[in-house]
Amino acid sequence: MNSEEVRRADAVDNRSRLIAAARKIIAESDDFKLNAVAKSAGVGQGTLYRHFPTREALLSEVYRSDVEQLVAAAPGLLADHPPIDALRLWFARVAEYAEIKRGVLAAVEDAVWQGLSAHSLGPIGDAVTALLDAGQADRSIRPDVDARDVILLIGYLTRLDAGEWDQRARHLLEIVLDGLRTPHTR
Repeated sequence: MNSEEVRRADAVDNRSRLIAAARKIIAESDDFKLNAVAKSAGVGQGTLYRHFPTREALLSEVYRSDVEQLVAAAPGLLADHPPIDALRLWFARVAEYAEIKRGVLAAVEDAVWQGLSAHSLGPIGDAVTALLDAGQADRSIRPDVDARDVILLIGYLTRLDAGEWDQRARHLLEIVLDGLRTPHTR
C-alpha cells in the first residue's frame, strides 16, 4: 500500500468511526454535541469538520447510513427465513432505525429533515414491497396490503416518547405484524 492509499483508508475509517459515534450518542442522549462525537470517535475536531462541515451533515449521514442498512437487510432476511419471519426480523431492525430517526429528527431543522425523509421513503418502500410480495406469494401475508399501508402504520414510532420506547415500540410492531398476517397464520 502506498502512502496515498493508507491516507484514504485512514479517512474512510475515520468517517465510519464518526458515524458510529454519532449514532451511539443520538441513541443514548438528547444532548448531541460535535465535540463529544469527535472525542468518542478518537479523532480531532479538524478531522470531524473535514468529513462533516456541519452538524446537519453528520446527522444526515447517520440517517442515510441507517436507511441503507435497513433496506439492504430485507433480501438477506428473505433468503434465510420464511417471509413472515423475515418481516418480523425486519421490523426489529425498523425499531432500531426508528429510535435513531427520532433522535435525528429532534436534532435537525425541518428543511433538512424533509430532504432526509424524501430520500428514504423510496428505498424503504422497495424493501417493504419485497417482504410483502414474498409473504403474499406464500399466503402468510394478507393480499390487500401494500408498502404504503405498512409505512403509514409504522410511522407511529416517531411519535413515541423516549420514556415509553422500550415498553411500546417492539410490542406495537408485533401488533402490526399480526394485522398483516392472513387469518390462517395467526
